[in-house]
Amino acid sequence: MARRAGRIRHLLLAVLLISTLSAMAQDEPEYRLDMGAGAGLVTYTGDFNGNLLKGMQPWGALMAKYHLNPRMALALTIGTGKIKGSTDDADTWYPIEERYEFNNQLTEADLRYEYNFWAYGTGQEYRGARRLVPFITVGLGLTHHSGDDSGVTVNFPIGAGIKWKMAERLNLTVEWVMRFTPSDRLDGRKDLYGIKSSGLFKNTDCYSVLQVGLSYDLWAKCKTCNNDRD
Repeated sequence: MARRAGRIRHLLLAVLLISTLSAMAQDEPEYRLDMGAGAGLVTYTGDFNGNLLKGMQPWGALMAKYHLNPRMALALTIGTGKIKGSTDDADTWYPIEERYEFNNQLTEADLRYEYNFWAYGTGQEYRGARRLVPFITVGLGLTHHSGDDSGVTVNFPIGAGIKWKMAERLNLTVEWVMRFTPSDRLDGRKDLYGIKSSGLFKNTDCYSVLQVGLSYDLWAKCKTCNNDRD
């Protein structure tokens, strides 16, 4: 009897310990916001370049993300980089009498919606969350371009990436996002053949960004406020 009672006590202690550790883990805070910076490469696609991997130039960005829940976030990105090209890079003939070259600065501000395929986190602040998750993103932004025909245009970012929770509050993101624009002036030239085209993105310029970002979690969510358990 004494041996059986001892086993029962050990079992009860083990259950109590597991329950305590689980409760402590679930008490770790969720964070509403993360902020950081990114660096990568930007590629122009238009009249003078049709290859997504050709003519890549350095890109830098600042970013802030508000987490709606472990699977969704709103991301604000401010980025800048240069796009370059010339008639030497074109794969077709254009009715331009002399050689043309451009080196224009792009500066953008985008607001994007991000959707994670699984709940994102350490798995301690939210049961079932994963440290490594893929995501997709879509949004709306504005782009200013320099050059002979400088101006501002709308851009529509669409892309995908991977998030990795390196530490409790440290995030690494790798993403590729295409920015579609209704403008044909990013390279400083419009309607080279003089033929009018219809359609929002027909015969227009766009650019893509391959970026690696590092961010830090801020603004811990109150677990007990108004019995908020989402």
